[in-house]
Amino acid sequence: MGILEGKRILVTGVLTDASIAFAVAKLAQEEGATVVLTGFGRLSLVERIAKRLPEPAPVLELDVQSNEHLDTLAARVGEHVDGLDGVIHSIGFAPQTAMGGNFLNTTWEDVATALQVSTYSFKSLAVACLPLMKEGGAVVGLDFDASKAWPVYDWMGVAKAGLESCSRYLARDLGPHNIRVNLVAAGPLRTMAAKSIPGFKEFEDSWPDKAPLGWDLSDTLPAAKACVALLSDWFPATTGEIVHVDGGVHAIGA
Repeated sequence: MGILEGKRILVTGVLTDASIAFAVAKLAQEEGATVVLTGFGRLSLVERIAKRLPEPAPVLELDVQSNEHLDTLAARVGEHVDGLDGVIHSIGFAPQTAMGGNFLNTTWEDVATALQVSTYSFKSLAVACLPLMKEGGAVVGLDFDASKAWPVYDWMGVAKAGLESCSRYLARDLGPHNIRVNLVAAGPLRTMAAKSIPGFKEFEDSWPDKAPLGWDLSDTLPAAKACVALLSDWFPATTGEIVHVDGGVHAIGA
């Protein structure tokens, strides 16, 4: 019996099978969960990727900037499962002008987009799913350590700092609903999201050497395992936490 046996999990942000979200969905199924996916934009691609899971999963469209999509999410998910025990937030986006060393010149409009999609959506998604989580459960978001100013990350780093703060406030307000809220701060991985970051190679070149445990830029399984563990009943009293899955780089000085 897997650690998610009988649980119903919503996984957002799946785009390719190289994504952390896909690895989470696959591992969750292997651990006994029923999984529903969401995607945005290239939905036909997500539907093809969903067929590569151990059990093909339904795919719903979710644009976190659309009130209509958020307002109808619970009803649409409810067509496939009778409730939710866990939610994975794997959603982030910033315009190219908000990264790559352009910090001082980024317009508010582009910053606002980054904050709405990458930060505010964590709250939006949790609230949208709340009607399906009457028995409690867990909300887990994917993070990138925001305690430092990283090269080229710029306003996405600010958005991640906001995500970390948002997770603590959500932990406070969803605790009475018996819902735990935590983040997994993964090290850099060669995902589609990473490819959209100008200058990402700076992370690729330095991270494995800095990590005490080493770091495989192509291995999404360690981050997926952390997410699945936090979705399970093995962390019943843990909320508002950031679990680093980065080979230990966050703990090491320059």
